[in-house]
Amino acid sequence: MSESVVNHFIRSMIEADRARGAHGGRVATRFPPEPNGYLHLGHAKSICLNFGMARDFGGTCNLRFDDTNPAKEDIEYVNAIQDDVRWLGFEWANLLHASDYFEVFYLCGEKLIQQGLAYVCDLSADDVRAYRGTLTEPGRNSPFRERSMEENLDLFRRMRAGEFDDGARTLRAKIDMASPNINLRDPALYRIRKVSHQNTGDTWCIYPMYDYAHCISDAVEGITHSLCTLEFEDHRPLYDWCLDQLDIEHDLALTAPLREKGLHMTPSRSRQTEFARGNLDYTVMSKRKLIALVQDGLVDGWNDPRMPTLSGARRRGFPPAAIRTFWERMGYSKQVATIEYSVLEACVREVLDAEASRRLAVLDPLPIEIINLPAEHRETLRFSNHPKDEAQGTREVPFSPRLYIEREDFAEVPPKGFHRLVPGGEVRLRGVGIVRCEDVVKNDAGDVTELRVSLDTSTRPGLPGAERKVKGTIHWVCAHSAIEAEVRLYDRLFDVPNPDDDSDGKTYRDHLNPGSKRIVRGYLEASLANLAAESRFQFERLGYFVSDRFDHTAEKPVFNRIVTLRDSYAKAAKS
Repeated sequence: MSESVVNHFIRSMIEADRARGAHGGRVATRFPPEPNGYLHLGHAKSICLNFGMARDFGGTCNLRFDDTNPAKEDIEYVNAIQDDVRWLGFEWANLLHASDYFEVFYLCGEKLIQQGLAYVCDLSADDVRAYRGTLTEPGRNSPFRERSMEENLDLFRRMRAGEFDDGARTLRAKIDMASPNINLRDPALYRIRKVSHQNTGDTWCIYPMYDYAHCISDAVEGITHSLCTLEFEDHRPLYDWCLDQLDIEHDLALTAPLREKGLHMTPSRSRQTEFARGNLDYTVMSKRKLIALVQDGLVDGWNDPRMPTLSGARRRGFPPAAIRTFWERMGYSKQVATIEYSVLEACVREVLDAEASRRLAVLDPLPIEIINLPAEHRETLRFSNHPKDEAQGTREVPFSPRLYIEREDFAEVPPKGFHRLVPGGEVRLRGVGIVRCEDVVKNDAGDVTELRVSLDTSTRPGLPGAERKVKGTIHWVCAHSAIEAEVRLYDRLFDVPNPDDDSDGKTYRDHLNPGSKRIVRGYLEASLANLAAESRFQFERLGYFVSDRFDHTAEKPVFNRIVTLRDSYAKAAKS
């Protein structure tokens, strides 16, 4: 699958900026995740945009961890995020952390105080909310708003020194408590949190707020286009206000700590632009809800193949090219919409149909015996690996009179339109010839345990009778050489398109799909022995499957169903 270039408003904006010589025609973007969870498919939209724009315009994209809230962050997430970005097919120009700039943030705080644009506030969090006002009513000034510059500077330095308890004081910007944009009503810039940090240890006990750290980080790194999702649109005036007051690109004193650490950057004034986030039906994208699913044992961890995380998608077997193409085709706009999960699955099928070699597998085995071949008969058949790609070559497939077929390919009392095996009926065995069902063997309970069939040897491939027509063709696996494997049949994690909808009093937990994971013991053709993990194939007539990233071994094969051959949800909707 080729990933075509699709035009959208952000691409047009960057082209216009370059045409007028903004930033000297340079393009620098960044992807700034907070390491408090695993990345999900929605994050992939931002990853593809930021890295894609940098790639398309010959620029750079940084991976920057927004590690300003150490109480919720973990090195596990840091490592997982790096793995996911690389798996998706991107490489960053620089690996950075907001914590690299803690000294810069602090100096910027002192500068705002000295300019009379920030003050230390003693209001509690509840009092701050009470003073903030509402969407229709202005806020009220904090009683600490008019502290002198000297007092604010002293208190801020003592905050840094650890003299005050958690939550006792904050540093707030002095903007406008009557602003119609609540984000400009003297927002907090720093809070006291006596928590050890994964990178800086116990050096700091005050930490910057996201809006404050984000814009300064962008400016310090020389980011030209800060591409954010729409929830940050109302925060953009604060982003611009901070950069207007600090003038980071011209104040060398603010970035001196970086040069002392050997980080030689060229700061510039960045521009924030927002786009609609990526939403999919039949799933949840809330990090809080995903964490709860993991912590409460409702899924098998962050990399559960049913999870919408990138690590889950990888373990499920989704090709990264399919995810990249999906978001490229969906485009980027300011219109919020929920996309059908089936559209992503269609991209997965498109990639796998072109790339995945074909193999034979039976997941609900019913034994059959070809009674007119000697029991000791053995031969090797040659099958094409891909019907549309001769370059993939051929393979040898063992054949004997003892085979497995899918149980659903036989019906004692066939429904209307059934063209597979029935008592006394004929069907073509893939690559073998036409067989006729001569006898049905049952156990004492009346269950079918085996079929006895005869092979019309004149219909073997290459013989004149091979042209004889029958309505059905079914696949099989040789019982004498088959590999027994655990096969995990995954489906969507939720059973409704909008599991967040609680108008009926239910929560997303009530909509978990009980059939989202089913484990069967299947039989696979011999060529699937000794496979590496993450090897993808089409099991003919069954779907696309991948050897599990973590559990698969040569001794105990484990395969996950990536996606069915067709959209079963669309079929169900029509019925």
